[in-house]
Amino acid sequence: MTEYADFLKSKTHSGADHGFEPSFMPDKLFPFQKMLVEWSVRKGRDAVFADCGLGKTFIQLTWAENVARKTSGRVLVLTPLAVSFQTVAEGAKIGVEVNHRRDGIKTGDRIVVTNYERLHRFNPDDFTGVVCDESSILKNFDGETRKAITDFMRKRPYRLLCTATAAPNDYIELGTSSEAIGEMGYADMLSRFFKRDQKFFRAENAGGQGWRMRGHAERDFWRWVCSWARAIRKPSDAGFDDGAFTLPSLNIRQHTVEARTVADGYLFDLPAVGLNEQRAELKRTINERCEMVADVINAHHSPAIAWCHLIAEGNLIKRLIPDAVEISGSDSDERKEEVFSSFMAGNIRVLVTKPTIAGFGLNFQHCSHLTFFPSHSYEQYYQAVRRCWRFGQKNPVTVDLITTEGQNNVLKNLQRKAESADRMFSQLVAMMWRELKIENTYEYERKAEIPSWVLQNRLSRIDTPYIAATA
Repeated sequence: MTEYADFLKSKTHSGADHGFEPSFMPDKLFPFQKMLVEWSVRKGRDAVFADCGLGKTFIQLTWAENVARKTSGRVLVLTPLAVSFQTVAEGAKIGVEVNHRRDGIKTGDRIVVTNYERLHRFNPDDFTGVVCDESSILKNFDGETRKAITDFMRKRPYRLLCTATAAPNDYIELGTSSEAIGEMGYADMLSRFFKRDQKFFRAENAGGQGWRMRGHAERDFWRWVCSWARAIRKPSDAGFDDGAFTLPSLNIRQHTVEARTVADGYLFDLPAVGLNEQRAELKRTINERCEMVADVINAHHSPAIAWCHLIAEGNLIKRLIPDAVEISGSDSDERKEEVFSSFMAGNIRVLVTKPTIAGFGLNFQHCSHLTFFPSHSYEQYYQAVRRCWRFGQKNPVTVDLITTEGQNNVLKNLQRKAESADRMFSQLVAMMWRELKIENTYEYERKAEIPSWVLQNRLSRIDTPYIAATA
């Protein structure tokens, strides 16, 4: 019985521990944040999926300080574009010195923060640990850049991924996260827990790659994820008091503007079908949509963000709103940081930019009004809204969705994705913490009848490549 139980245990995949006991813990951290730091430092290579405003920057910098003290080495923190300056400021709040570098380290550096795009200017041998902030952004890079980041991480003994939007319905993203921290690769994950099914070519199923989870593997899959990751939407998910971590109300208003012209060959507007028609619809209605953005933002004097996707949209919105400042992709990192800092300080009232530029990592809690043109990217929408609607926001947040009759299919797709993602992430969190409670009391020596053929053939004769241990 004992030998067979040990065999089952050896075949159950779980993340290994590569860490140590933490020696540094700021008093400023909340109890749930301290719990996550303690677990993460002990694991050494792991991921923290915590919702916006739960203090991921505090968590990752406390982790980095512990690694730097333990190893007497350096830790590199990688952030999205123009977020580094904010990381330096957050470090000062908890007594962690963070140096922002763009072109390599300097003598005396312990914890260094830079943008993902600057990674090629750093030598992995100079660091004992690496943190990927907003790690879900990795899939937005081209293959060469993403490979360079993954290779950089693989060579470091201590690794941490932090993000708010690890898509629970995109299993490949979970697999690539696991691979980056040195656990099971995503290809191995798919073959272990999933099977090919041509009926499952949808976004909700393993990233739309035609995979579905094996019927018997669901619990083992989530137990495996629990072994190297923690997901939390609010403190009470992990058994703590929510306290001040309560979101204000979110008011979503839909504005459907009427196009002044119709598409060639049509007498009236119809929903655009296909990407080509949808792109043409966006370009044809730029004036109408941007004028609506200006109307709702010019109606008040409070801070606001106008999110756009096209260069022409940003340029027009800036002209229509007198006190707006636009940030585009051609602006330097220095200008981006200067404008974002001025916006957060209240010196700029209206910010006009794209989700691909300012949609990750930045904290705009002082702002409670934003406009958004619907697109097919749920993550861009989620991140854009969460720059303002996050823990720490003191006012109700208003989101004005500006669309046209021709963009109805785009809006419906975005709403479907939002509902699916919210449902799936809630399930991920609930399953994770339920499995952790079970795991704390789990015993492999269960009261079960072992088949006689197993006892007769002994372990040496068992030639089963994988046996999932289930309660």
